[in-house]
Amino acid sequence: MKIDKKLFRAGPYSDFFSQGVQVGNILTLAGQLGDDAEGKIPESIREQMENCYKNIQNVLNEFGASLENIIDETWFVTDVNECMANVDEIFSAREKIYGCKPEVSQTLVGTTSLVLPDCKIEIKCIASL
Repeated sequence: MKIDKKLFRAGPYSDFFSQGVQVGNILTLAGQLGDDAEGKIPESIREQMENCYKNIQNVLNEFGASLENIIDETWFVTDVNECMANVDEIFSAREKIYGCKPEVSQTLVGTTSLVLPDCKIEIKCIASL
């Protein structure tokens, strides 16, 4: 049985995977990194996290959605200790990005590296449309 999917492909790896896949009212997003529109990666995990959400919002926009549609997040970080040492600053910035306390489930996963060596965080989301 073929599943009806709506895809959004963009970026340097668009031939290999989609940035977003919608099936019914569920939208899954590929992990978004902390680089900016020019491909620059800030030093701090907070600034990278803010860029992750800008990149997430860009994918959501393709499906007529916003951060309000997100129901689940998985954060992959290269240094859990750094993340936890900056947790107040990070989550305060995250709350400002959402405009409220996010109403999402969340998982934090420590990993040894991400696809780009200077990246400290990657965020993968699931949204309900």
